[in-house]
Amino acid sequence: MVTLSKIYTKTGDQGETSLGSGLRVKKFSLRVNVYGTVDEANAIIGIARLDADNETDSMLSRIQNDLFDVGADLCRPEEGVSEATPLRVTETQVARLETEIDAMNTKLEPLKSFVLPGGSPISSYLHLGRTIVRRCERLLTKLAEEEKINIQVVKYLNRLSDHLFVLARINNNNGIDDVLWSPGKNR
Repeated sequence: MVTLSKIYTKTGDQGETSLGSGLRVKKFSLRVNVYGTVDEANAIIGIARLDADNETDSMLSRIQNDLFDVGADLCRPEEGVSEATPLRVTETQVARLETEIDAMNTKLEPLKSFVLPGGSPISSYLHLGRTIVRRCERLLTKLAEEEKINIQVVKYLNRLSDHLFVLARINNNNGIDDVLWSPGKNR
């Protein structure tokens, strides 16, 4: 467990930060960008939870905890890891998202158009979270071209964006209140 007795350390005042391995990198490095964006996704999920029913809140609570696991995984590069065993995202976490997606999907009619973000406050926040997770995914796949990463993180973020999409539909009265795209409507 992490113990934080002092919040500011002044070690980042020159534009660098430490990875979990102790390696110092620029704050704008791609790796830091990825896990910073994961943190951003976690924050919007926290806002979505304010309007969540018990079942949705339980799922989002698990996801928020998982996103800290994602951050912990990403802040410890695969190469050059110190003697401590790093926390890594697992296939089990990915499978849980898939199971939850499948269960929620049984409550929804098939889509006949693309869904626009909206319908209800919680669904709007979940759609925003989905787009932030997609940005995480884009940044992460770029990082994967440059450095070795845990493939389960890529899978987790990919499933998470799908999960948030389906959960947004669930929170729009099981899709009934979804706002659907009407191609060319305003020409």
